[in-house]
Amino acid sequence: MIYFNSDYTEGCHPAILERLAETNMEQTPGYGEDGYCAGAAKLIKEACGAPEAAVHFLVGGTQTNVTVIASALKHHQGVLTAATGHINVHETGALEACGHKCLALPSLDGKLTAEQVAACVDAHYADESFEHTVQPKMVYISNPTELGTIYKKGELEKLYRVCREKGLYLFLDGARLGYGLACRENDMSLPDIARNTDVFYIGGTKVGALFGEAVVITNPELKTDFRYHIKQRGGMLAKGRLLGIQFETLFQENRYFEISAHAARLAEKLKDELTKTGVSFYVDSPTNQQFPILPDAMLEKLKENYTFSYQARVDETHSAVRFCTCWATKEEHVNALLNDIRALQ
Repeated sequence: MIYFNSDYTEGCHPAILERLAETNMEQTPGYGEDGYCAGAAKLIKEACGAPEAAVHFLVGGTQTNVTVIASALKHHQGVLTAATGHINVHETGALEACGHKCLALPSLDGKLTAEQVAACVDAHYADESFEHTVQPKMVYISNPTELGTIYKKGELEKLYRVCREKGLYLFLDGARLGYGLACRENDMSLPDIARNTDVFYIGGTKVGALFGEAVVITNPELKTDFRYHIKQRGGMLAKGRLLGIQFETLFQENRYFEISAHAARLAEKLKDELTKTGVSFYVDSPTNQQFPILPDAMLEKLKENYTFSYQARVDETHSAVRFCTCWATKEEHVNALLNDIRALQ
């Protein structure tokens, strides 16, 4: 069975596993106060062009989203998100269980626009009873989005400008950030993101690490007491060096960007070759998540050898599904999938 259903089916990059083994019997301070975490933070700040940023390491994406958002908001405040946003649909209401409402806005491509955000905030305060409703205080976006789409530099700059004008924080979920930065349609860099957000994170779980996300805080307002929030949310890993070693390894020798480019290239190959055979797509994604629309009969045959995710019913005989590539995807597996789809057409 060949797995295309997610981008975290493998363990970790071999260089990480080797480094973990080499350092296994070392004694270090706990809770992220070791030299490896410090070294990883230094490399990340250099890559982001943000020497004054605060860098913290957490274990997983949902934990990171909840910790960042809950640390920034007061009890009466909520976060604007696309209706398809991860915090709204894929985290079992984790944020709302912590007392902060997801204020979902419609989106066909998984993205929010500056105009949407401005209109929502203006509408909130134009209502005479605005104090009876949740106050929008943060904007949550992900790059890539749940639909594999990406923000262009101009879109992010415009969104951040509106957030500052309206007194909102901008938080970018980067669980798959490497794959967005590496795709051929991208025009942004890590420094661009650091300059145009208040806080974001660099995903490791889906991009070569065993586990872990690196939170980068650029807004001084959000830096204060953040470690208290990590601890309170259960995110302060006692053996914190395990996170530091992984991110230090990923950000050495350009490894994070190279392995991301591998996934992006194979996704682009999958998209290009399927397009040549006349396959259409549910959404135009340039990243490692591809959403082809295929006949149900074909999908049943493909399930004999491949795993993939159901996305949506398109008509009586066709469905949109999701194929993911990742840092460890083998080109021969992509070729096999393409050959089988061609044979079934």
